[in-house]
Amino acid sequence: MASVSLELQKAIYEALTSDDAVSALVGDRVYDGTPSNQQFPYITFGPNDRILEDLECISASTETLQLDVWSRDQGRLGPCKAVCDAVRNALHLAGLELQVNALVRIRVDRVRVFKDSDGVTAHGVVTIEADLEEV
Repeated sequence: MASVSLELQKAIYEALTSDDAVSALVGDRVYDGTPSNQQFPYITFGPNDRILEDLECISASTETLQLDVWSRDQGRLGPCKAVCDAVRNALHLAGLELQVNALVRIRVDRVRVFKDSDGVTAHGVVTIEADLEEV
């Protein structure tokens, strides 16, 4: 059985790195973990949780995951907001395909942008909820 959570992450990664608007802002800098000395802006996969919702004859779940957007432009929030908006547009209600399991629906529930404690790094948090069926 393929991990539905890993399949979802792969589909999101592929959607982000193939989206023209996202790529124009971050290139291919979408990571599961952050390499040292990373060029800004970039996107990382953050925490996630999955609620199992098994129904009669269907193994279903709802996964909530966080994408973190990082930019550094003299403390300005605008560049981070632009990346967050591009991420939202690429993923909200997108028709992403999983290889084994099924993505019923994906939506962006919340976008939040704020300055980190260093005063120069902007941090965006994009919260995504996906309804999944496991095969």
